[in-house]
Amino acid sequence: MSDADYLVNLLSENGCKITVQRNTIYEILMENNDKHLSAEELYELVIDRSPKIGIATTYRTLQLFEEIGLVYKHNFDDGLSRYEILSPNSNEIHQHHHLLCKKCGKIIEVKEDLMNSLEEIIEKQYNFEILNHVVKFTGICSQCRNKENENGNRKET
Repeated sequence: MSDADYLVNLLSENGCKITVQRNTIYEILMENNDKHLSAEELYELVIDRSPKIGIATTYRTLQLFEEIGLVYKHNFDDGLSRYEILSPNSNEIHQHHHLLCKKCGKIIEVKEDLMNSLEEIIEKQYNFEILNHVVKFTGICSQCRNKENENGNRKET
C-alpha cells in the first residue's frame, strides 16, 4: 500500500475527508520522517510548498493526525510540542526512546527497545497491563562534549 493510499484509508476509516491541505502536510511529514518537527517548523515547510495553507490548518491537521494515530506528539521539555510520523508499515505499539542534548537541543533516536524485560517485571509485580511507555534520557551529546574538550574544559582522567 502506498503512503497516499494509507492516508486515504486511515482518514476514511475515521470518517474524515482527504483534502489537499491534509495530503500536503502528510507528504511533508513523510519527507521529514527522520525529524521531530514542531508545528511551527512544519508550517514553514508547508508554506514553501503551498502558501495558501494557514498556521491554523496546520495545527488542526496535526491534532487530527494525532487523534487517528498518524503522528505521535512528543514533549522534549523545550517548550514545544514536536511531532513524529508513525510508520504505516510498523506493527510496533511502543515508541522508541530518545536522547536529548541539554546543550544543543539535538534529539537522537534510540532504535532498540530495551524496556521489554522491565515491562514484564512491572506487569507481574503490579498486575498491570502496559500498553506503551515513553522514555527520554537527557544529557550532553558527543559533539557538544567534544566542543567542551576543544575549548579547554577537559575532564581529568
